Amino acid sequence: MKILVTGGLGFIGSHTVVELQNEGFEVVVIDNLSNSSEDVLKGIEAITGKKPLFEKLDLREKSVVQDFFKRHSDVNGVIHFAASKAVGESVGNPLLYYENNINSLVYLLQELEKKESANFIFSSSCTVYGQAETMPINENSAVQTAMSPYGNTKQIGEEIITDVAKVSGINAILLRYFNPIGAHPSVEIGELPIGVPQNLVPFITQTGIGLRKELLVYGNDYPTSDGTCIRDYIHVVDLAKAHVIALQRLLNKKNEEKVETFNLGTGVGSTVLEVIHAFEKASGQKLAYRIVDRREGDITSAYANTDKANNVLGWKTQLTLEEAMESAWKWEQKIRS
Repeated sequence: MKILVTGGLGFIGSHTVVELQNEGFEVVVIDNLSNSSEDVLKGIEAITGKKPLFEKLDLREKSVVQDFFKRHSDVNGVIHFAASKAVGESVGNPLLYYENNINSLVYLLQELEKKESANFIFSSSCTVYGQAETMPINENSAVQTAMSPYGNTKQIGEEIITDVAKVSGINAILLRYFNPIGAHPSVEIGELPIGVPQNLVPFITQTGIGLRKELLVYGNDYPTSDGTCIRDYIHVVDLAKAHVIALQRLLNKKNEEKVETFNLGTGVGSTVLEVIHAFEKASGQKLAYRIVDRREGDITSAYANTDKANNVLGWKTQLTLEEAMESAWKWEQKIRS
């Protein structure tokens, strides 16, 4: 079966391509390389023994998307990662985010709508819940007004997919991720942030290797065990496997609704200091960090209730925070060597 993975050379996309190929799927990757590298193909091949078909295309060009589906009319499913994802950048340049994240989604769905049936997995985010009133967050928690244009594109994307599925042969699963971290245990692929990292773990590993002077911890006066913010950090390999299970659910027609939603996290919240200590344990070295004032827009706590993903999807995380930090550190050492 042929599966299209958009953004398939990115962090989560590349790990998902590996898991798809390990399950015997034929994979075709579309990526415009705006936040990734063609070298990732070598890493995927080194792990799986097979290089996926790759097309460097920009999904914001409608004619390009139409042409792709004319040439690949036998695509059985689409996993859609391709999107811009830096919250701060989206605030400064909202139109870039609306064009990239919404237009590309619309053009893909227009082609899938022409098919008698189509299977679509959407890369969404726990940002749709905003500052949830109760923890842990389950799929029935209210979707809050988005705190950034990036978050808004995920909410709008979910709404567009839901509306289109009602009037077409498209079946979809919306996967709301918490905080993906780590690297493949082979250390052949991992996270490659361009410029200053927006996420905690790459900032930690870059500080550990000496690329950054120190890590800034924003606030230690939150109502948590050590005063720092709590997030749900999920190993990227566990996350990638969930996409394959979700896709198989659609291919085997096991879905109970046209559009289903699942939270993907560990169900355990970790504070910023706990993540730092996990890194120190994995690396055997002290991390240079400094506590500074809170950052505007940061919520106190966000972690998943994973019951639905565990019981309905039949997926559970296997890997620990320590294993994720260990793999992230090995990856950082490899790419700097």
